[in-house]
Amino acid sequence: MADRCSFSVGDLIDNKYRVVKPLGEGAFGLVYLVQDQQGKKYALKMLKFWEVHPEIRNKLEMRFEMEYQTGLINSPYLVQSYGRGWVSGNPYMIMEFCPNGDLNKPSNLKNLDILAKQVLLGLKALHENGKVHRDLKPENVLVKEDGSAALSDFGISGDRNKRLTERNIMGKPTQLMGTYGYMPPEQVNPPTGDATVLPTTDIFSFGVMLYLLLTGELPFGKLTNQNELVYYIKNVKEGKWNASAVQNSKYFNVISRCLEPDYKRRAQSVDEVIKLFQTTSEIVDKELSTKNTTSIKEPQGYLLRVMQGEDYGTTYNLSKIGHYPITIGRQDISVKNDIPIRETQSTYISRRHCTIDMDSGHYLLKDGQKTSFSWQRSTNGTYVNSAEVSDKGYYLVSGDIITIGDVKIRFEPIK
Repeated sequence: MADRCSFSVGDLIDNKYRVVKPLGEGAFGLVYLVQDQQGKKYALKMLKFWEVHPEIRNKLEMRFEMEYQTGLINSPYLVQSYGRGWVSGNPYMIMEFCPNGDLNKPSNLKNLDILAKQVLLGLKALHENGKVHRDLKPENVLVKEDGSAALSDFGISGDRNKRLTERNIMGKPTQLMGTYGYMPPEQVNPPTGDATVLPTTDIFSFGVMLYLLLTGELPFGKLTNQNELVYYIKNVKEGKWNASAVQNSKYFNVISRCLEPDYKRRAQSVDEVIKLFQTTSEIVDKELSTKNTTSIKEPQGYLLRVMQGEDYGTTYNLSKIGHYPITIGRQDISVKNDIPIRETQSTYISRRHCTIDMDSGHYLLKDGQKTSFSWQRSTNGTYVNSAEVSDKGYYLVSGDIITIGDVKIRFEPIK
């Protein structure tokens, strides 16, 4: 049972953190500026379980845990997680405190070129760890004491539990998650039943945000009421944005490639967007120079690691399975997959979803599986990074992120 639990300045939370001041409140949580016994300052985020309907409390806790885990990704461009606990039946987490506000603060935009690339490097870190932010906007980019940018608010990162806030705390339907002004067409009206969210979602949102920071306006029109929303979404789907406002900007090519309505024609990766910038910064060059260039042939073998999903953290040593092809699909007693993926909160993974075969020493991923009669494709598709995989196959490379439904799996070498 969770007790009502709000704090005032000077209160001690969990006998560890003293409240300096409240920072904000949302539908599900409270955020405080706190300091520990050594005087170091943090942001403390606590869920208001006393206001949460029992039906979704467990799901909300799982989402909160995933947000915490995302903050453990080691990147200077992501707000870091430092600890977690419970107080009066309500979970909380301790996060990095960024004292300079967000990108809505004009004084934070003195060097947009550097800030934009730091945002991209934050997205790069998320994507390489099998996560998609899904709600990138100026409010969710915080500025640290040294003036650098860090992404925040990972509550709907990845795909897991993304349908949670499609219902309010009483379990009744409400609007889609994320902010409409930054959503690509496939996020507003998913073509495959809201089954797959790819890195290209964040790339579109980045284009919208960059346009807004340059012009002070959204690219697809005004968005202040429900009537304008209808026209805004129509313009998003048709790719009708006000290009003239940034026609002479050095960012024009970046924005154009990001705002492509067809995600298959959009810039496919953060690296591709970074290369579109006319200038580079030392920090970006240094970051890109460390990109994994490991050969796809390594004697130690390869494994699959679940980065997002109900089996988070589970690994599968491909060489120990002992045969090829290796079948992957939803855990179901009617189908015997070599790698059964647990999916109890949705049904977006097919029972016979995909296959990994060996071809001349290379791992070949194919969408679907062979049945007694023919090759059967998955319902919602198999993706690697941002590209859809056909039944002809895709040769996997170390670091590739495989997306099937709500689950993301990383292909990596055994070290």
